[in-house]
Amino acid sequence: MKTAAAEGRIPMATFESVWRSIEACSGQVFHTKRGIPFSYDVRHGQVHLANTNRILPRTDFARAHALMPLSGPGQLQDLQGPSYIFGILTDRRIGA
Repeated sequence: MKTAAAEGRIPMATFESVWRSIEACSGQVFHTKRGIPFSYDVRHGQVHLANTNRILPRTDFARAHALMPLSGPGQLQDLQGPSYIFGILTDRRIGA
């Protein structure tokens, strides 16, 4: 059986490594697919958005990560803050 690397594909990062990147990028500016800037802080396993009163649970990021690759936030409408989750997970700094 060929591995993803042997086939020339980059394997998807584990969710644990993605979550560590999300935590490490806390306070940095991200953008929604429409280009709206936002930042966040990670506290107690939740993403607290700085520009709204929204709190996004880690479990929603895990559910979205399981659907990667994503084409847009419309695929995440059953989660809290789909535009923000999409903006974070698809950013090159996160490496999902």
